[in-house]
Amino acid sequence: MLRLSHISKTFNPGTVNAKLALDDLSLEVRDGDFITIIGANGAGKSTLFNAIAGSFFTDSGSILLDGRDITLVPEHDRARVIGRLFQDPMRGSAPGMTIEENLALAAGHGGWLSRISKEDKKLFRERLALLGMGLEDRMQQPVGLLSGGQRQALTLMMATINPPKLLLLDEHTAALDPATAEKVLALTRDIVREGKLTCLMVTHNMQSALDLGNRTLMMDGGNVIYDVAGEEREKLQVSDLLVLFKEASGRALNNDRMLLS
Repeated sequence: MLRLSHISKTFNPGTVNAKLALDDLSLEVRDGDFITIIGANGAGKSTLFNAIAGSFFTDSGSILLDGRDITLVPEHDRARVIGRLFQDPMRGSAPGMTIEENLALAAGHGGWLSRISKEDKKLFRERLALLGMGLEDRMQQPVGLLSGGQRQALTLMMATINPPKLLLLDEHTAALDPATAEKVLALTRDIVREGKLTCLMVTHNMQSALDLGNRTLMMDGGNVIYDVAGEEREKLQVSDLLVLFKEASGRALNNDRMLLS
């Protein structure tokens, strides 16, 4: 379980550029939850992920993961139990290393200039075949030569080859063309379900926010303004989310990228 208790973060405090990015936010995530998160630009979605991942320390509040207080644990230590994908397919893998070497590093079994066992090679080939992109026959190819969709699918596999306690997906399909994005989302759904992973996914696509996972959060002003799951969520349409946002925030959602998705 992930428990955030009254976390806040202000950037550039005490200056004219001060920005309250997280505002006394509290949230409980149950084991096995697949939560989609929506909100306008500047709502605090990526900042929330950065706080959880340890990219910075919060100004106040606490963060517990499986009962362990990780509030002041460095990012590199959290990365051992928290997997993360970013919007940019270029992040999360080493472009100059081969597919096989990247997977070996992710699995903790060696990598560049290290010998990769036959057992690992067989495992990587089997896992890559599940992607349906032909990468199992290109394991010696540098990752930098892959398309954005192939690279994002590979990064997703790298982030979950050793199942993390928590998987953070920060608009990981936003930079992909619609057809490729659908493939990566389907792969995401399958990996999360089969691995019984606990997952938080930020998305700009409001329909995907309702179609995927078991729970949806809406953020605004650095806090969660709406949290829905179960039968109530199943009945919602995108138009309902727009109404709910206006009711909760007092203003209409103004984000063309979300409205046009």
